[in-house]
Amino acid sequence: MLFSDLELHERLQKALTERKFSEATPVQAAVIPKALEGKDLLVSSETGSGKTAAFLLPAMDHFQNNPAPRSSTRMLILVPTRELARQVLEEAEALARFTHINAGLITGGDQFRHQVNTLRKNPEILIATPGRLLEHMDNSNTDFSDLEYLILDEADRMLDFGFSPDMLKIASECREERQTMLFSATLKQKGMGELINMVLNEPESVTMSTARDKHENIHQQIMLSDDQKHKEKQTRWLLENESFDKAIVFTNTRNFADQLCGFLRYSDLKAGVLHGEMDHQERKKMMAMLNSGQINILVATDVAARGLDIKGIDLVINFDMARNGDDYVHRIGRTGRAGEKGLAIALIGPSEWNLMSGIERYLRIQFEKRSIKELRGSWKGPKKLKNSGKAAGSKKKPTAKEKAAAAKTRQRTKKNIGKRRKPSGDKATTESVDAGFEPLKRKKS
Repeated sequence: MLFSDLELHERLQKALTERKFSEATPVQAAVIPKALEGKDLLVSSETGSGKTAAFLLPAMDHFQNNPAPRSSTRMLILVPTRELARQVLEEAEALARFTHINAGLITGGDQFRHQVNTLRKNPEILIATPGRLLEHMDNSNTDFSDLEYLILDEADRMLDFGFSPDMLKIASECREERQTMLFSATLKQKGMGELINMVLNEPESVTMSTARDKHENIHQQIMLSDDQKHKEKQTRWLLENESFDKAIVFTNTRNFADQLCGFLRYSDLKAGVLHGEMDHQERKKMMAMLNSGQINILVATDVAARGLDIKGIDLVINFDMARNGDDYVHRIGRTGRAGEKGLAIALIGPSEWNLMSGIERYLRIQFEKRSIKELRGSWKGPKKLKNSGKAAGSKKKPTAKEKAAAAKTRQRTKKNIGKRRKPSGDKATTESVDAGFEPLKRKKS
């Protein structure tokens, strides 16, 4: 579907044309017409599918056709992270370039006083993270009595972060006669049902590609690793030999992200780090370095798995395997965006084999196995019994005959506990007892 077919306001069409956006993505083509009708929507769509414009364009079209210069905030967009909030703000400002629509940003890490000034200007669109927004609400700095649109973006991630009570409280303070749209990669997460029932009014579902759908544009591989040192060598080799514009290496902990970044820099690779311990200015600086080309490798924790829309990511390396299938999908979703090809490689140690297998089953895929000739390790995967197809250590079920024989042996053993064995030849008499039991001794009278 072409954007010109959607009958959006001419000033929005001009912004789309300037950005060379002519054809709507599948989620935009499905959501925008329904949103223009004023329906509450429940949208399941993967990261990077173009959902930001899908909820911004209908609201902006309404604002252009129905000006309300003296109203308070007309659209509230809740997001899980500061990085995503800033990206939504940039998208809103780009689409509103030829209009008088203004947008404001409320997230942790920025000066509270500066944000109070932002709220006093009554921006038509407010993008916020739940925690910081609640602080302003508690200080009576917000006014949602005129709110027309409430957007919950990446609702599943906000549930992961424990924002469910915050989202419900914020929604309860918003004008009831509003249009609400919830966007999530998965709608089966714990707590999602309660959120939907409390916040949305008879929503219509729009299901696009989900976390379990196959990423056709991403080549997914695994490499077996002996230990952490082996993984470091494999990572360095991949970053030195694979062709890529930008790469992200994911770890599961902040401390190791710093450590690995130092190792890569020591290896003369242009690497930077991004994790939750960094303040807003540090994160902003790191993203600017990546976008400018000062660095081309980002070592990150899952704080970067969702929300970050970094153009030109060709390679994703999971140094540590993601903790579950959904997190894995959001990690590799940094590459293969907008129809481009991407490569995702997971380094699998002995303790991660079962986790990797579980993710394969969850996503209904099979990872391609790969090795580096110069760095082949000693671990080749779980051992299997010859001709049995079963992992070593698994026991064969006994037959009925074997069970009966074992039962007789146990019964005979019980009868002989504490009895003396008869002498045999010249051997001394011995006590016949079960292992671990000592013969009873008589007390002297």
